[in-house]
Amino acid sequence: MFWNLLWGHSAQAQTWANHERYAQANRELMAAEPDSSRVVLMGNSITEFWEEMHPGFFVANHLVCRGISGQVSSQMLARFRQDVIDLSPSVVVINCGTNDIAENNGPYDEDITMDNIMSMTELALSHGIKVILSSVLPCDNFGWNPSVKDVNSKILRLNGRIHKYALSRNLIYIDYYTRMRTPDGGMFKDYSDDGVHPNSEGYNAMEAMLNIALEMLRNYH
Repeated sequence: MFWNLLWGHSAQAQTWANHERYAQANRELMAAEPDSSRVVLMGNSITEFWEEMHPGFFVANHLVCRGISGQVSSQMLARFRQDVIDLSPSVVVINCGTNDIAENNGPYDEDITMDNIMSMTELALSHGIKVILSSVLPCDNFGWNPSVKDVNSKILRLNGRIHKYALSRNLIYIDYYTRMRTPDGGMFKDYSDDGVHPNSEGYNAMEAMLNIALEMLRNYH
């Protein structure tokens, strides 16, 4: 009974998609003055750690971090209304797929991951939010799940589909992968300490590309 009570309390404390993670921050943001320059970054740990390492970049550029470590695209889609649409940003930048491929929530299905990316995109566009899609970052293995094989080929295929979809919807696509990859498909050591998550230099490289994408979007529209 003790364990049932313990796990029952834990389940109530956090939903599968972890809607609670940013619930208070969302309420505060919605109560504040509207910001026509607001940009939400939807993602996983790569996005979450970005703000932790470079908070000044987020403040200076009106960026709102909505990354949750370990999440797959299905979880992001489940919280997309609360963490993106309800905040009324001008732009959302979507980065996901790493944890799908790493099988954080069960076997990887490329079609389902793409469906989730397309659904988030369509939800944003239907609410007048501009969308920037970005590539999965380079990686050749997952230390927490070494049983996943052919990581780089899976990333390449998914990135190809994200890029193709972005072109079909006339959306900007940020190709972090090509900029940050080694010849064998891993991430440059200058950009990452663990081969998966960017370090400060890695985020500097990503920031340069994100700034270009946001400037393109402003000029285009």
